Amino acid sequence: MSADFSQPQRQSSIGILVMFFYTLQQYARALWPMIVIWIFKFDEVNKLYFFLGMLTIFVSIGVVSYLKYLNFTFFLDAENEEFIITDGVFNKTKTAIQLRKIQQVNINQSFIQKLVSVYELDVDTAGSNKKEGAIKAISHELALELKFRLLENEAIKSVIGNEKTSLEETEQKLFEAAHPFIKISFLSLLKVGITSNYGRSIALLVIFFSTIYENFQNFGDESNVYKEKVGSYIDKNLVLQTILTSIVLLFVVVLVVNVIRTVFRYYDYKITRQKGSLLLSFGLLNTKSTIIKPEKVQITTVKRNYFQKKMGILELKIKQATSGEKEERKSLIEIPGCSETERDSILRLLFHKIPEKGLMLQPNFRKLIFSVFLSIGLPLFGFLGIGYWLEPMIFEYPYVVPIYIAFIGLVQYFKFKNNRLFIHENFIIKQSGAWDISNDIIEPSKIQAITTSQLFWHKKLNIGSITLHTAGGNIAFQLANYSIVKQQVNLWLYEIETSDSNWM
Repeated sequence: MSADFSQPQRQSSIGILVMFFYTLQQYARALWPMIVIWIFKFDEVNKLYFFLGMLTIFVSIGVVSYLKYLNFTFFLDAENEEFIITDGVFNKTKTAIQLRKIQQVNINQSFIQKLVSVYELDVDTAGSNKKEGAIKAISHELALELKFRLLENEAIKSVIGNEKTSLEETEQKLFEAAHPFIKISFLSLLKVGITSNYGRSIALLVIFFSTIYENFQNFGDESNVYKEKVGSYIDKNLVLQTILTSIVLLFVVVLVVNVIRTVFRYYDYKITRQKGSLLLSFGLLNTKSTIIKPEKVQITTVKRNYFQKKMGILELKIKQATSGEKEERKSLIEIPGCSETERDSILRLLFHKIPEKGLMLQPNFRKLIFSVFLSIGLPLFGFLGIGYWLEPMIFEYPYVVPIYIAFIGLVQYFKFKNNRLFIHENFIIKQSGAWDISNDIIEPSKIQAITTSQLFWHKKLNIGSITLHTAGGNIAFQLANYSIVKQQVNLWLYEIETSDSNWM
């Protein structure tokens, strides 16, 4: 039967155990210096006091966990259209969340929650950079039903008032949740792992290995063993071989790291339809479930590189309304390893049609010149300055300069070549990227504000820049035909004023 959320409800009875683990985690974070000291000086610590102290801590955590569970309730207030959460240990706190302000409801499952077969439900509201409410231990069926109730803003009174959701409707929702219309295969995740996120992985590995190298250097300054044994392996005649081996090793490690990270994060990725919305569920150790309502989508990005095109896959990124850059990164929804058919199915559900590109704007060639100056000219000046005045030794590696110029020059050329702004009556698409080609798609009705700029020396050239501001982030395009830009801005502003779309 349908749950009666109009009356205060508690978490699942297993919630006491979940509360205990989360409280224990909080205590461990707060007391970790003391724990480390105890571990390293265990032989010197009085064993009786140690075990009595540990027993006291565990009993305290148990009492606090039980009080948290006992005082935590939630229900839907039909009259005021609010979701009410009460919690606290000794002093109760009441949080009232207006249903019309609820932006997103996520169902997640951490490793601990997976062990005891419960889920966590998080409620996010527009204009806030934190979760307004979280239920740590709830069954999957109850979490799904509560999610639907919270997001059905237009019909909330009929849902939680005198009328109850029928058994058939609830069963239909559960059936839809159990039968995805898109499921990303394990093979697709492997393809994504070996064809994406190179930059992020390389940066992490460089930081990791540079830290290890620095520690070795510090150790080597004080150790003759290091200088005699480890140092004997380094031969200037083998520098090139060492560099090539390091590059190959780095490439292999990057691939392995990417594959492992992708599989752990997106394992068993399923997408189901939920009354015109998308329900996404994925994760190996930590399972995440989130719903996407088309009217709340701000920016949709279709991303693909050369290898992914050959393998027949691509990546989708979806941004909804956020309250800041940090929250924007956290709320970004990624759908990896889609085929073109699956991409079209998702885009049709989000936009009710496949986005078209329309009129094309391209940047003036001066953008390429300026980018080359910033990425090649300035670094070369810095290289020469350091060599002449600070460290002449860097001139012993002149072969690095032409390699750098060739590589960065190609990157800047392809970035300029792929930088385009497409304007259609119903869509605005910005294309960008050198290796990973991204297409950012927005609807004119989702624009919140428009900023145009033109430097005084660009007026005779009739070029300028534009930035489209949305609740999910900004889209900027530089040095385009300014006459066309101003004409389109007037049309977009008119559409914004006359649009009755509800994206909040």
